[in-house]
Amino acid sequence: MDLTPKRAAESATEMVQVVLPNDANPLGFILGGTVMHLIDIAAAIACHRHTRSLLVTAAVDDLQFLHSIKVGDLIILKSRVTCVFTTSLEVRVDVYSEETLTGIRQQTSRAFLTFVAIDRDGTKLPVTPLLVETDEERRECEAAHLRRAERLRRKVQV
Repeated sequence: MDLTPKRAAESATEMVQVVLPNDANPLGFILGGTVMHLIDIAAAIACHRHTRSLLVTAAVDDLQFLHSIKVGDLIILKSRVTCVFTTSLEVRVDVYSEETLTGIRQQTSRAFLTFVAIDRDGTKLPVTPLLVETDEERRECEAAHLRRAERLRRKVQV
């Protein structure tokens, strides 16, 4: 297994699709569960690009729906790895809506997900380190460590 550090940009992923009626609630807005599903996929792709291993979703932190996305709009998901731990890594997913006729785009959600690298038997694997190069990347990784500490604290309470 190659554990040569990688840049966050190497994991960057963008997914775009049109919101169709079968994705929507009776009011004509995309279902929250559909957005969550797409977030998980975008996050997994970014993590696969970083680790080149099998992965499982371990946690989703602080997912909020800031604006609705209507049928006919585009949903755009941008993801990239923000921090790497020993056998897990965090990825950030930003979700946007874009009106197809006007091009007006607004952020609708942001989520941080944690994935664990595993082999085919389910054994945890070490994760390729992340090259943290900019001040913004350092701040994001520091915030990821705080989220992880809080997540682990809550896990002990359960």
